[in-house]
Amino acid sequence: MEEQKRPEPRAVRIDHRQVRALAQPLRMRLVGALRVVGPSTATALAEMLGTNTGATSYHLRQLAEVGLVVEDPSLGTGRQRYWRAAHDVTNWESSDFDDDPDSRAAIEWIEADYVRFFAQHAERWFAQRHEWPAAWRDAFGMGDFFMRIPVARLEAIKEEVFAVFERHQAETDPADPDAETVQLYLAALPMRAALPQSAPPSPEEKP
Repeated sequence: MEEQKRPEPRAVRIDHRQVRALAQPLRMRLVGALRVVGPSTATALAEMLGTNTGATSYHLRQLAEVGLVVEDPSLGTGRQRYWRAAHDVTNWESSDFDDDPDSRAAIEWIEADYVRFFAQHAERWFAQRHEWPAAWRDAFGMGDFFMRIPVARLEAIKEEVFAVFERHQAETDPADPDAETVQLYLAALPMRAALPQSAPPSPEEKP
């Protein structure tokens, strides 16, 4: 039997309206949950995220207004409404919002919230890692690497790494009994920002 090829990930380059709508803690978690678990109801999402159905329903409607989630009528029965993420991937560049102070503040909040979520994710993993088999404990983890490179080279590295992620995702059978859902993070930060008296580059240094 010929192997079916996975559909290409649905990506969105968020605009000013979407970024302002997304800059809210529960909305961020709702979009993420729908991407991981697939279509779900407000009630099921509320239970999963530790909130109430009223709040979940309200924020799903706000996300739907800007096209980040959509209702799935093929799954609903009676008063039960199913929602799904409209996209698999959210893209942006921080400079996309330099022309709008409100949108710039929203994307800065989103990026900071992403870092907070990563820290919480890591702490929960450290608390439970002893429950996992040794092979998984060895496979999970973090590392860093230092290099001095121009901005174009950094952009190229990011593109290549994401291409590796996508290739392995496409080649892996999600029904494999040995598979687990994992979240891979990619971070690239200036070394000078790690120093107590760090400063941004001078105008002469900027690309």
